[in-house]
Amino acid sequence: MATEQVSVISKLPQTGTSVFSVMSALAREHGAINLSQGFPDFEPDPALTDRVSWHLKNGGNQYSPSTGAASLRERIASLAGDFYGAKYDPESEITVTSGATEALFAAITAIVNPGDEVIVFEPAYDSYIPAIELNGGVPVFVPLQYPDYHIPWNQVKKLIRRKTRMILLNFPHNPTGAVLSEEDVAELTKIVKGTEIVILSDEVYEHIIFDGKRHESMARHPELARRSMVISSFGKSFHCTGWKVGYCMAPAYLTREFRKIHQFLTFSTSTPFQLALADFMENNEWFANLAGFYQEKRDYFLNQLKGSTFKPLKCGGTYFQLLSYQGLSKLGDFEFARKLTAENGIASIPVSVFYHERHDQQVLRFCFAKGEETLRKGAEILKSIK
Repeated sequence: MATEQVSVISKLPQTGTSVFSVMSALAREHGAINLSQGFPDFEPDPALTDRVSWHLKNGGNQYSPSTGAASLRERIASLAGDFYGAKYDPESEITVTSGATEALFAAITAIVNPGDEVIVFEPAYDSYIPAIELNGGVPVFVPLQYPDYHIPWNQVKKLIRRKTRMILLNFPHNPTGAVLSEEDVAELTKIVKGTEIVILSDEVYEHIIFDGKRHESMARHPELARRSMVISSFGKSFHCTGWKVGYCMAPAYLTREFRKIHQFLTFSTSTPFQLALADFMENNEWFANLAGFYQEKRDYFLNQLKGSTFKPLKCGGTYFQLLSYQGLSKLGDFEFARKLTAENGIASIPVSVFYHERHDQQVLRFCFAKGEETLRKGAEILKSIK
């Protein structure tokens, strides 16, 4: 191959390989238990995969509409009504996407123009900032307050300006497991009232919320829903992260702009997966049991960790558990995570990578969407570290 190169001006000069890829590769290299990347190590319900097979053999192999298979959009609308009392028109207000990441990018691209400011809460999932910057937007960072990672609303109020175009939410929160309260919703409602602010709400863990709490979706609150683009995904709920089927629910005037971008990102999403999901969601039983399923895993992991030097932080949702190692090592979290992987055989994610200035509180994220044997072995390793 020729060695001559042309000059390229990078649009994301500070961006390298994601930490998820780095830690997973390190885990493979050292044969470590991988509690870093957020995916289950168990399979979807056979009834769901059977429906995929059925549609593969019965004509479900061509493009679906760019907006998504009609049957799936109808099921999403029905679920929004059942869980949140919300009314979304499946024809004009729901769009199926190739995963939540695509939906987030399309939403940001549709709304954010050069110079617009976007309120982002840190620690923040790694796809948010690149999408904002690629569209000429300016991220305005608000750190969630350690150790329970609540929103400092007084600080948010001070940052709202005429240039504020969007507030980006992610609850239940990755990586911290924090959840919104009714008080949070009340504060948010007061802040955006009378403004032109759009709320982009990443709710992919909406059905994984613990201890009897309810998920405060933007769809649940009409005053907020009128200005919100609600993003979710089936990968987390149905243990099929590799299928990459997500969606956006938004009022028709926002959906029109969203779809203009979506059609040129991924014209349509995998048809047999969409049709299978629509079939499988004919009742809500699966969703009703999901929180309890993952709460048992959280509690099992925490019980196995009893006696450990690591300190668990509060986890109200998602399938991630944060552990503080303050007092255990003076290493920064990235170095400590690498050491645990290479020397102790367990991989995690350092939480500092979710901050733009790499704020380090000596906290690691562990994924508990794993079988009990994997969680038991991982906890044993952690308990052995003194």
